[in-house]
Amino acid sequence: MDPAQLTNDVGGYLEPLLEQILIFIPKLITAVIIFLVTIYVGALVAKAVRRLARKRNMDPELVILFSRVAQWSVIVIGTLWALETVDKNITAFIAGLGIAGFTIGFALQDITKNFVAGMLLLLQQPFDVGDTIKVVGYTGAVSEVSLRDTQMITLDGLHVTIPNANVYTNPITNYSKAKRRRVALDIGVAYGSDLEHVTETAQEAIKSLPGIILDDPAPSVVFKNFGDSSIDFTLYYWIDASESDLFTATDQGIKLVNAAFQRENIEIPYPIRVNLQPSQQSTTNNQQLTKNASRQESDS
Repeated sequence: MDPAQLTNDVGGYLEPLLEQILIFIPKLITAVIIFLVTIYVGALVAKAVRRLARKRNMDPELVILFSRVAQWSVIVIGTLWALETVDKNITAFIAGLGIAGFTIGFALQDITKNFVAGMLLLLQQPFDVGDTIKVVGYTGAVSEVSLRDTQMITLDGLHVTIPNANVYTNPITNYSKAKRRRVALDIGVAYGSDLEHVTETAQEAIKSLPGIILDDPAPSVVFKNFGDSSIDFTLYYWIDASESDLFTATDQGIKLVNAAFQRENIEIPYPIRVNLQPSQQSTTNNQQLTKNASRQESDS
């Protein structure tokens, strides 16, 4: 092949390629700048939304939701703008992106479920940040709710992260939303005790309890069982959750009842258990056999 012809062919191929590269590079730089500016503007918009929402005293969960939706909306718009700068025809790209998104969403359905559940939790607000809840076996205070998971600090100080899908699809007990809490103290008194006096003493003892509700409903005593060494009953009373908590009300209730029973000489008996050593048990068995044999001889 003629070298001159080969040079002309290569030059004819490279010249339009170089022209396309020279045209594409400024577009690419512009697209990158637009994308970076979009990320920065998205952060500013999210910050402005948070500031505006807090001025209107909106719930923290809705503040998080609206700020993130605003931020990602700006980023998506900026990304499409950047792509349009590189290629004027982005319709096919968006269509392909939709198909790819559907495929990726199906493959990452667990992550998608957590994201959707996070949106629903932030909208429906079954609990607020700082509330004490029980969910999927964990009890503690909610420290953060994100679009992927819910974080809480348990009563013994552990930091637990629970996927939002598990939180949303399981029963949630919100202790912080309860205005009243019922306390149940299981107590036993000795056989022979005056049960009416026991009832009056127990009810009178807890009247000084902080936050106790004395009517509607009033404290009550329910005797429920003849135990091995005691007559068992339960003392029920309600407390105002804004003035006291369940642990404090239970602790102070036990102390007050115990002190009142001591003043009134009402006995709370110890369980009686007899432990026989092997030698004692065999002696007892022999004595029982001897007694049975004597009875049979006397009967005959």
